[in-house]
Amino acid sequence: MKKHHIDTIAIGGFDGMHIGHQKLFDELGVNGAIVVIETGYANLTPGRERECHTPYPIVYHALEEIRHLEGAEFIEMLRHQFPDLKKIVVGYDFHFGKNRRYSHADLRELFEGEVKVVEQVCLDGDSVHSHKIRAKIQIGEIGGANLFLGHDYTVKGSMIKGQGLGAKELVPTVNLEVSSYQLPREGVYATRTRIAKEWFASVSFLGHRSTTDGSFAIETHILDRQIAEADGEIEIRWIAFIRENRRFEGLDALRAQIMIDINAAKSCFGN
Repeated sequence: MKKHHIDTIAIGGFDGMHIGHQKLFDELGVNGAIVVIETGYANLTPGRERECHTPYPIVYHALEEIRHLEGAEFIEMLRHQFPDLKKIVVGYDFHFGKNRRYSHADLRELFEGEVKVVEQVCLDGDSVHSHKIRAKIQIGEIGGANLFLGHDYTVKGSMIKGQGLGAKELVPTVNLEVSSYQLPREGVYATRTRIAKEWFASVSFLGHRSTTDGSFAIETHILDRQIAEADGEIEIRWIAFIRENRRFEGLDALRAQIMIDINAAKSCFGN
């Protein structure tokens, strides 16, 4: 990235890259970039996953490394990094500098260029924030979370070996190991799953296998397709909550419920 061409930046934490964040990005123009202040708590779009949701280049700063800066020092850091900087875009609740004592009002005094403050974004009368999206995901309100995000909530993980019951006794599944992401409420979901470079309609279980070995698992079953052995990164997009996790009286009862879950997932895809 040629930082000397960048004249506009948006600054924030930007976990989730949700519809509120996108309003800031709408102000960037052709020579814009995003400056992420990484707190270490991002779990909707951890690390560089934010780059999947914007065409703009992203520059990362660890909060621990810059939190000691006074307001003028923070601006000087930005000036050094972006010599052609003319415009800074922030949210209405943006704070920066030592002890977060500086607000967008201070930014206007300290920065000689334009400061654009984007007001709170609401959807159906409810303000959009990352912590609200996390709360919706935690209770299984995936539809509401996705509306706030402006995209389907996505987690990525590595394929791991399951307990071996799926293909033999129930239905074949791909099993994932996931870290760093906010995981949804335990239960069954209509999902889309990416294996290699192809996306498939799927039904996914997340939670403790209370009917069998009690271990925690994330398993996804591809609808109406036989998938050969896969490895590497697997990606799941969560579409709709189908039911909560519960214990069944044996594999026959579980198998019958899985068939119901599959049909419920198909109905979510209009199939």
